[in-house]
Amino acid sequence: MALLIDVKHPDWMKDDDLRAELSRFYPEADIRTGDNPGNLEEIDMLTVSSYFPGEALRYPNLKLIQKTGAGVNNILADQQLPESVQVARLQTDTSGGEMAEYALAYVLQEQRHLRQYHQQQARAEWKFYPPRKAAETTVAILGLGRIGLLVAQRFIDNHFNVTGWSRSLKNIAGVECHAAADGLSKALESADYVVSVLPSTPQTRGMFNHDLFKSFNPQAFFINVGRGDLVNEADLLQALDDDLLAGAILDVMSVEPLPADNPLWLHSRVQLTPHVSGFHLGDAIIDIAENYRRLQNDEPLLNLVDLERGY
Repeated sequence: MALLIDVKHPDWMKDDDLRAELSRFYPEADIRTGDNPGNLEEIDMLTVSSYFPGEALRYPNLKLIQKTGAGVNNILADQQLPESVQVARLQTDTSGGEMAEYALAYVLQEQRHLRQYHQQQARAEWKFYPPRKAAETTVAILGLGRIGLLVAQRFIDNHFNVTGWSRSLKNIAGVECHAAADGLSKALESADYVVSVLPSTPQTRGMFNHDLFKSFNPQAFFINVGRGDLVNEADLLQALDDDLLAGAILDVMSVEPLPADNPLWLHSRVQLTPHVSGFHLGDAIIDIAENYRRLQNDEPLLNLVDLERGY
């Protein structure tokens, strides 16, 4: 039996580099790469970043698909995925911490008016704005799982007021927590910044639509580091034009790479980054090797996805 690495993102992570890293932790394992998979019937675990529909069917004896990250919606959306194939994701504080840094960086950009100063420099214009005070600023974190807690703590440490929303009510020190539909409206209406780290599920896909943007504080910025398909992008652009919110900072889009003709590129109130908020895996790489060892020894696997909940 063999583990096949087919990340499909060589500009981020090369299959051979990941293979070398995993071999350090599990040297006796048969670990192969996408350019030389060998006999496909021998593959019982597949490690991917991108996944295409029906991919699992290439491997008759596949037992586990391991995602090199948290988002597994493209795998779970595969209607051809055999029931016998389990799906696991990585849980890492490394990329979660980077996502928290990303959100804080963009909030501080607005707090200190750095975007305006950059624009003024091009015009040789000398004009200052008083910095906004963290203690008078509220950041709403949507999604209070492992990553959401890291994001929330980063803002708490920097003296912001932090509110949070999740499907079920949580009790988190330093966070004013809300839940359910009425709680979402309460979290949004008071927030100066809204940071989404929500997973993609049947309940969350498309939730950021024109009606929801009506609940935003008109001066708020929306920061999405979760999943791109949570946002109805046409509705977002309309909401910005209708002044329902001040701006949007998007690290994830519904289609990636974002097509050159997509209007998000040119909107003056939208800032885009190419899915880089959580970049490094850190020690979570070890979990890939450990899951393969456990698979071979019929032991409980790490970070299995609940197929009904979608994460």
